[in-house]
Amino acid sequence: MTEVRTDGGTAVYLYGVARDLDPAALPGTGVAGAPVRGVPAAGLTALVSTVRLEEYGEAALRANLEDLAWLEATARTHHAVVERAARAAPTAPVRIATIYSDDDRVAEVLTAEGGRFAEILDRVAGRTEWGVKAYAAPAPAVQDAPSAEPSSGTAYLRSRQREQRRRADAGRRSAELAGELHAELADGAVASRHHPAQDARLSGRTDVQVLNAAYLLDDDRVEDFLAAAQRAQDRLAGIELEVTGPWPPYSFIEGDR
Repeated sequence: MTEVRTDGGTAVYLYGVARDLDPAALPGTGVAGAPVRGVPAAGLTALVSTVRLEEYGEAALRANLEDLAWLEATARTHHAVVERAARAAPTAPVRIATIYSDDDRVAEVLTAEGGRFAEILDRVAGRTEWGVKAYAAPAPAVQDAPSAEPSSGTAYLRSRQREQRRRADAGRRSAELAGELHAELADGAVASRHHPAQDARLSGRTDVQVLNAAYLLDDDRVEDFLAAAQRAQDRLAGIELEVTGPWPPYSFIEGDR
């Protein structure tokens, strides 16, 4: 969310909202090397930094959010700030590049939306987010057996149709396995979210991502969840799992859906 529309000067970058956060636990440095500070209001603390509009103004952000290197660096710093705060107190992260005009506007938002933030903090207290991505290797091409049919356009089309059906069948089977996996893992979670398949430029993988999901776990259920993921990995032939976490609960700040 970007509320700043003017060029020049500074604005305020919001990382998240915490409750009962000791000021001594505030992270030191945030995006663009700016110090992190707290803005208190309505019994909550907003974690913010002052940033230059030449980099974080509306026009600049449109360009920067298309720059994968800038996006990755900003996301890493944003996460580091939220993660440190979350270790000290319940913290609700917000999306990267959430910009407000000044501290007073941030305080207004906390006051106006304090009830919503309180509900989110109640939901995530004592819980963390874990991500699971599942990948299936592309179905290898199969050469048709020699045929008595004379070579022709018709024979070629039939061959292509058989290959397309085979690939479609393999894709459906991978999707079914991913659905089974998600149902099994979600059973041990407080909540779960499906995300769109990750851009291959970010994942760096050439196989097919068939599941990209997040799970909100009670801290005392993490070991059970990881064991379930390992059992699934051992059982599902042709599917490779990538489990990451713990993360601040980015996927669970908008309410159930």
